[in-house]
Amino acid sequence: MVQLSTMMDVLAPMQFSGEFLQYAIVFFVLAIIAAAVGARGVAGISMEIARIFIIIFIILAIVSLLL
Repeated sequence: MVQLSTMMDVLAPMQFSGEFLQYAIVFFVLAIIAAAVGARGVAGISMEIARIFIIIFIILAIVSLLL
């Protein structure tokens, strides 16, 4: 039983959380607001950051489902 709990402590940090998805949503909303105000540069950068976070989220979701 000691080995099982030790193994679970090691694997616990690898569990999936939705933080990347939350960050992607925040940057997407920021991009929408920036586009509405007319700040095209900020909107473009925010959309790129949101896109990167969504890609990371999808990769981590697939890895967590496989493990």
